Amino acid sequence: MLNVFSLTSGLLFGFGLAVSSMINPAKIVGFLDITGNWDPSLAFVMGGAVFVTALTFRLILKRPKPIFTDIFELPSKVSLDGKLITGAAIFGIGWAMSGLCPGPAISSIGFLDEKLLIFVCTLLIGSFIGKKWR
Repeated sequence: MLNVFSLTSGLLFGFGLAVSSMINPAKIVGFLDITGNWDPSLAFVMGGAVFVTALTFRLILKRPKPIFTDIFELPSKVSLDGKLITGAAIFGIGWAMSGLCPGPAISSIGFLDEKLLIFVCTLLIGSFIGKKWR
């Protein structure tokens, strides 16, 4: 049942990314280009996500346990450090340069676009190097 729920959640997430145009690099770059031809429409996508999370997160955590597993797996680290800030900066720079975020890029890989394939391959290589470096 966990696999069915995971697949359904992933498909719903991918569908949401497609409907909101988060898989369109030009849309992302337009949102991030605040000094040029700025497109604020993705702020509504993010606002909607924050709204839903704010409404449901605490309610879900009041449950004794998740539906499909035994425990809630939450991050234990709550402080900011150099690694987190550096990683966030690298992520943001990569997102701004490519117009692609890992989730939407993986969701878009079915289009078999050469740029997407290169992005996902370099994402995997960078993740591997990052794990080895730590």
